[in-house]
Amino acid sequence: MPVTVLLVDDEPLVRAGLRAVLAAQPDIEVVGEAADGAAVIPLVRSLRPDVVAMDVRMPLLDGIEATRAVLRTVDGPPKILVVTTFEDDEYVYEALRAGADGFLLKRSRPEEIVHAVRLVAAGDSLLFPASVRQLAARYGTGRADTEPLAGARLTEREAEVLRLMARGLTNAEIAAGLVVGAETVKSHVSAVLAKLGARDRTQAVIAAYESGFVAPR
Repeated sequence: MPVTVLLVDDEPLVRAGLRAVLAAQPDIEVVGEAADGAAVIPLVRSLRPDVVAMDVRMPLLDGIEATRAVLRTVDGPPKILVVTTFEDDEYVYEALRAGADGFLLKRSRPEEIVHAVRLVAAGDSLLFPASVRQLAARYGTGRADTEPLAGARLTEREAEVLRLMARGLTNAEIAAGLVVGAETVKSHVSAVLAKLGARDRTQAVIAAYESGFVAPR
């Protein structure tokens, strides 16, 4: 089954460019487009895309509020990939805090766009971990209560896995580094998410940064 994608951007040329890049892949299908975040929820409900590639800045409803709305109101919501012009943007960080799974720069090369969609669809890795660290250092310091991690009671191995997740390592890379099986890592990741009450890896990593468990720099 192909990865299905909904494109949301108020610039027609951006949507056309993304569609051309993604539609050329045999394992990716663009199932719809929208020019504003206000149109996202009905399209998500009708099209059931795997991934929403969504501009962070739009005139009526921006990507932050659209992300919150999708995650709050849609059962089994899609993965959300924020599309942005500038990586050092508080809007991007707020979208990640709101529940977006990663972000993509509009200037990315075609192969990077395709890779980003596949990664987010698989739920395997945080995109641009170095950039997320910088965003956390600039916009996230001291913003979150430390309780989610203080009360999580992570085991020593789970804490180690969370630190490696924050570095942007995939499950396979974590398994290789720790010399354990991929299924073992998957179990540890699931346990970390459950204990932190995190929707996905991105949310767990942001909680780790904001609580001071992992230093952004």
